[in-house]
Amino acid sequence: MALFNLNKDSLTFLLFGIFTLAIPTIVVSQVANLVTPEFFDGIKNVADPSSPGKSFYTRDAFLNAANSYPEFGSGSTDDSKREIAAFFAHVTHETGHLCYVEEIDKSNAYCDTSNTQYPCVPGKFYYGRGPIQLTGNGNYGAAGQAIGFDGLNSPETVANDPMTNVHSVVNQGFGATIQRINGALECGGKQPDKVQARIGYYTDYCNKFGVSPGENLSC
Repeated sequence: MALFNLNKDSLTFLLFGIFTLAIPTIVVSQVANLVTPEFFDGIKNVADPSSPGKSFYTRDAFLNAANSYPEFGSGSTDDSKREIAAFFAHVTHETGHLCYVEEIDKSNAYCDTSNTQYPCVPGKFYYGRGPIQLTGNGNYGAAGQAIGFDGLNSPETVANDPMTNVHSVVNQGFGATIQRINGALECGGKQPDKVQARIGYYTDYCNKFGVSPGENLSC
C-alpha cells in the first residue's frame, strides 16, 4: 500500500505507462541496456509461479512505457542508474517481487471523505493497485486527471495500466523517494523495517548497475 502525498503536477511526472501490453518493437536505450531480461526476471522469479504478477508484469511492456516517457532515466549515466534502481526498489517492495497486482486485503475502501476535490464514488474501492500500489481516492483522482483516466469512477484501471517512477525527486537522494511514495506511513521512525527493506533493494540494484547509491538513503 502506498499513500502518496502529491499534487496533480507531481503526479504528471510520477505516473506513466502501460505495464501489461507486450510490444514487439522496443527502442534500445540506456534503460533497456540496464533492465536486461536477467535483471527483470531476477526480480520476478522470486515470486511464486502462480502469482498474478507473473503474467501481468513483463519487461517488454515496461520498456514500452519507459519509451513513452523520455524523462525517465534521462539524466547522467550515474543518475539514470540510480533512478532506475530506485524505481525497481519501490516496485519490488510494493508488489513482493512483482507478485501482486492488487492489495491483498480489499476490504478497506481507503475513502477520505474530507477530500472534496476528489470525492469517493459510492461502491468504489481505492485500495492499492499497480506496481506502486496507488492508494486513496485523492491519489486516484489526481492521477486520473494528470494522465487521462477516470480514477474515481474506474480505479481498477490502475491494475491494468499505470506504473510509477520517481524521476522528480531522485536527485534528492533515495530517502526523498521513500518520503514521496509512502512517507506518511513509514518515515520518521514509523516503520523502520519497511524503510530498510526499500533501502536494501535499492542498494542491491545500484550494485548490480555498478553505481554508488549516493547519500540521504533514509527518511
